[in-house]
Amino acid sequence: MIHELFAYLCVTDAAKAIDYYQRAFGATEKFRLTEPGGKIGHAELDFGCAIVMLTEEYPEYKILGPNSLNGTPVTIHLHVDNADAVIAQAVEAGGTLEMKPSDQFYGERGGVVRDPFGHRWNIGHSIEELSPEEMQRRYTAMMEGDAAK
Repeated sequence: MIHELFAYLCVTDAAKAIDYYQRAFGATEKFRLTEPGGKIGHAELDFGCAIVMLTEEYPEYKILGPNSLNGTPVTIHLHVDNADAVIAQAVEAGGTLEMKPSDQFYGERGGVVRDPFGHRWNIGHSIEELSPEEMQRRYTAMMEGDAAK
């Protein structure tokens, strides 16, 4: 039986990442394990609704972050009260805006920020409740090039 699921991010500079996630998303540091040389081997951040773990890169064990891998196939979705405000805060803290906030077919307003460590964050808030059938109808229309929702 699964009890919890954690995102575990690998970054090039964990201390800077912790600072960024605190400024960008209001995360609080629970604790960190630091090697004698200063490298952070493990840290945990409380995002209020979930814990995110992170580590520095360990190339000798093939543990690499997105910047070293030239990208990431993973997107972290944050569901927030005000996507526009959180996106602006994440960009102001040093993130890069990849998609400005807009209303989406699936009933959210959201956008995308890439953090300085290469991780992609989809940040959104609900604007309407939709059934899966309605989302599928809108998705199909969008994929077929129909601008009408």
